[in-house]
Amino acid sequence: MAVRPPHSPDGALTSVADCCDGIVREPVPARAVTNRFRNSGMSSYSRRHFVHALPAAAVLAAIPRIGQTADYPSRPIRLVIPYGAGGSGDQIGRPWAEKMSSLLGPVFIENITGAGGAIGTAAVAREKPDGYSLLLGNDSTQAAIPLLAQNPSYAMADFRAICRLITSALVFVVHPSVPVTNLPELIAYAKANPGKLSYGTPGIGSGNHLVGEAFKLQAGGLDIVHVPYRGIAQASNDLLAGQIPLIIAVMSVQLQQWREAGKIRMIAVATEKRLSVAPDIPTAIESGMPGLRYDGWFGLFAPRQTDDAIIDRIAQATRMAMADKAMQANYRAEGMEPDSDSKPAEFQRLVEATSASLAGMIKSIGLERF
Repeated sequence: MAVRPPHSPDGALTSVADCCDGIVREPVPARAVTNRFRNSGMSSYSRRHFVHALPAAAVLAAIPRIGQTADYPSRPIRLVIPYGAGGSGDQIGRPWAEKMSSLLGPVFIENITGAGGAIGTAAVAREKPDGYSLLLGNDSTQAAIPLLAQNPSYAMADFRAICRLITSALVFVVHPSVPVTNLPELIAYAKANPGKLSYGTPGIGSGNHLVGEAFKLQAGGLDIVHVPYRGIAQASNDLLAGQIPLIIAVMSVQLQQWREAGKIRMIAVATEKRLSVAPDIPTAIESGMPGLRYDGWFGLFAPRQTDDAIIDRIAQATRMAMADKAMQANYRAEGMEPDSDSKPAEFQRLVEATSASLAGMIKSIGLERF
């Protein structure tokens, strides 16, 4: 039986709000968060996780102090992850926050979920451009959603690119009860059971969603229902419970552990080559779908008017963080490839190129605005 989104009896989503948790959480100004931290301690944070380490004076000295930003940062930096806790955003953002806390000063994380990442992304776009509110964005939040939303609450131009952190791989994951071990078998099963399969993603407009729709189209127009969640963690839990038969997710250590325990089955990756962490999983290209490849990424963004000197300071500290061998090993174990040499200008060009590429992909799929 196909699983339908809980917000609509017929499984249809009529607006961005249908993907949200019903409450649009307004961003908390960085100064207010700082005062709250000073006055009441960490126990007052219910959904904010404060990551703290003493600044390393020797490392700070290696990062040029630039003009009026010589005292930056003078208070904690907030990193907004526009997805639920425990998902791929946390797996990427938290190691960065921990490392940056020893380079620049305290960093705390705020998960703001809803609308496939659009709610949290829009919250950062409205923030003061002072370097104290940053976004962990990706190809979906920065390129796909602005292209797909009927009335987008932000635009790609509302942000400045700082650094790409990692490239990611999307994997097709099925519950063991689904009698398939590869994509050709999934296609045959879906054709024999039209409308009875569904697949979960972090939301409408996510790279996961685009890959799912491209797969359906290239396989001849499969009748598989898309179920958008408020994050991949919730979708993964439903997969484990057998509530949804298929998800398309970013490869992670957790998925690998579940696979080893026999709780899930990975049947294909949407990459050009097989992954070093799971070399036995074939690519979609090998499985007879030559056009099914998706190059995902996650990176740092700041509000549009943020000063060049602040952008450069964060970028240089980030490159130092991403060059750490232990940190690189951590990301690679997750099935991700860290980028220790990303610079603002080249990352901005990547964002623009991704937008152009996804515009073509969306058109070829025939995906309608939501």
